[in-house]
Amino acid sequence: MSAEMVAPAWMHTPITAEEYASWSDEQCAGIEIVDGMVAVRPGASKRHHRLARILANALDTAGGPEWNADTDFDVRLRDVPLSNRRPDVVVYRADTIDVTPTRPEHVLLVVEVVSPGSETTDRIVKVDQYATAGIPFYWRVEQVASGVPLVYTYVLDPASREYRDSDVFAGVIKTMAPFSVEIDLSAV
Repeated sequence: MSAEMVAPAWMHTPITAEEYASWSDEQCAGIEIVDGMVAVRPGASKRHHRLARILANALDTAGGPEWNADTDFDVRLRDVPLSNRRPDVVVYRADTIDVTPTRPEHVLLVVEVVSPGSETTDRIVKVDQYATAGIPFYWRVEQVASGVPLVYTYVLDPASREYRDSDVFAGVIKTMAPFSVEIDLSAV
């Protein structure tokens, strides 16, 4: 006897911004909305979460009173069709802490920690979406077999709305952009 798996109806129906706003935090956890459709995010490891937390804490401190950094909340890239991404770390203007939804113009930097199941999305798809939305900086953290993460940094070219490659760091991030920060990921 075999059981057929039937996906819930909401996975086949475009979601509007108004509908999404009516959902609970529990319903929104673990998903993103891409072109109006629900996309389930792959589960993340403890290492993934630790890297994101270390980065967020360091960026929050380095950003001073003007910038906050946090993990796991939506950035509304577009209203129609609805596109919400949930970066692993978001650095956003402190004066927008109570503004919902968080929009690209509030955001300075997004960080994605690449995990099994998110490789193509984090390396190709999100890079294009964040650049098109106008987010000035993008960092991609690669977890490698040696255990020392590689961090690829990108800077937005505002004219083309594409990211330019910037620096690559192995273990220790030491940069002046978007602000001065040193983060040691080598012992994670």
